[in-house]
Amino acid sequence: MNNRIALVTGSSRGIGREIAIRLADDVDGIAVHYRENENAAEEVASEIRNKRKAVRAFHADLTNEGEAKNLIRQVEEHFGRLDVLVNNFGPIIVKPWPDLTTADWELMFRSILLGAFWGITSVLPGMRERRWGRIINIGYHRVEQLTAFSGIAAYAVAKTALLILTRSAAASELKSGITVNMVSPGLIEGGIMPAGGKVSPELFGKKTDVAEAVSFLASDRAGHINGTNLIVAGTWKL
Repeated sequence: MNNRIALVTGSSRGIGREIAIRLADDVDGIAVHYRENENAAEEVASEIRNKRKAVRAFHADLTNEGEAKNLIRQVEEHFGRLDVLVNNFGPIIVKPWPDLTTADWELMFRSILLGAFWGITSVLPGMRERRWGRIINIGYHRVEQLTAFSGIAAYAVAKTALLILTRSAAASELKSGITVNMVSPGLIEGGIMPAGGKVSPELFGKKTDVAEAVSFLASDRAGHINGTNLIVAGTWKL
């Protein structure tokens, strides 16, 4: 993907870090995003720089509309364009659902849903002008089943809403050369354990599994894939 630039939100650690490093093999430039840990973001940037790719770390609180929109503007001004947006940012709150506060619900929706919405609406004008773009939202492996565990209710609801946003955006961009898809990880090594904590090792995937799925959807090979939810969960989704 020559001359193309990608932004991965929440890419200073975890799955986002792995996605950013993997996409550096595909594009000419990577925008690394962080909210709190600048040192971790710079470490990711250094690894990408070693691949001889353009890279810069950007700070933004994506629960804030102004900062979320300004992040897109800064990336476009620095690199001259933005072709691939991966909405990975979003914390998870683990507590029994009756104990969730209004602030908990607001955090989940502002970070996972609104953060993605602000990013998508801000990046679309440039993508439409170039008639090419890839938007990939990171979901939750059971969004299609409308199933949640009691400890992650707000997170699951926000991710399910993100799937509806994904497909709504995809439907609106049918003739623009832009695709909007979701990648939904299941159990991933180093991630959140389900209630009970005892799971067969064979059910765990790797962060690289998710990164490879994103790489595919970001490429020209996936040009006719739009509005889909690619579940990366082995048999855990069954």
